[in-house]
Amino acid sequence: MSYLIEANALTKRYKTKPTPALDISSLQIPGGRIVGLLGPNGSGKTTFIKLVNGLLTPTSGQITVCGGRPGPESKAAISYLPDRLHLPGSLRICDLIKFFRDFYADFSTQRADSMLSALDIDPQARLRTLSKGAQEKIQLVLTMSRRAQLYILDEPIAGVDPAAREYVLQTILANYSDDATLLISTHLISEIENILDDVIFIRDGQILSYESAESIREREGKSLDAYFREVFAC
Repeated sequence: MSYLIEANALTKRYKTKPTPALDISSLQIPGGRIVGLLGPNGSGKTTFIKLVNGLLTPTSGQITVCGGRPGPESKAAISYLPDRLHLPGSLRICDLIKFFRDFYADFSTQRADSMLSALDIDPQARLRTLSKGAQEKIQLVLTMSRRAQLYILDEPIAGVDPAAREYVLQTILANYSDDATLLISTHLISEIENILDDVIFIRDGQILSYESAESIREREGKSLDAYFREVFAC
């Protein structure tokens, strides 16, 4: 079986911390799954995501994405939504769409326009004139308008008001390919647990478990959110 993401003896250390930020002996994530990367703040979720994206270099061990080490080829296959707004506020929405269309061969302008229309956002508006919630939706629109093999969403609903979270999740589900993998990092388990196929629990940089969401519910007789709170005592 081929895997979209594979990690072996993977560690990442920072000079400011005495213990590894990430220490994964083995992890394999297949294609065609919606996977929740779940853990409290500071558990290593964002470090792992940055390693997958090639934004950080491992201290030791190996990680492969789409069959090779993170680099230009893997980055072309990944659509990444970071946990913070990273787009220039001075640009108009239509300019951002043009930039993404020119930069990514798999970007769909039609898909972006459709989502913008559903959001009732003027493509001529400059990003900085929109509310913080609307800006985050624009970032999501650009991420989900690609036809990628791997979508990585780091806290996609953390900055969105509760009333809009359902729309954000429906936007995600409606705009990713069934054969792609969707990796969602969040600590808001109750908001996303119904869409997850698999769950990775991570704490202190180590993988506690990786199994199907359904098997957890059947074995524990409780929701993922309740089990998460039990495991992490929160």
